[in-house]
Amino acid sequence: MAHPEDKLTRSRKGKRRSHDFLTRPASSKCPNCDALMRPHRACHSCGHYRGREVIPLNQ
Repeated sequence: MAHPEDKLTRSRKGKRRSHDFLTRPASSKCPNCDALMRPHRACHSCGHYRGREVIPLNQ
C-alpha cells in the first residue's frame, strides 16, 4: 500500500494551498439607477449598459 515518505510540514502545505481561497465578485454601481451590478454587463434592474438601454424591461 502506497504511503507518503515524509510528513508534509504546515508551511509546505500552506504554500500549496495559498491560491485555494474564494474572492468576492467585483461590483460597481449602475450610473443610471445606482443599483449594484457586475462590471461590463447590463444592469439587471434597469437594463442599461454604457448609457443606453440594451435590455427592454416591461414596467
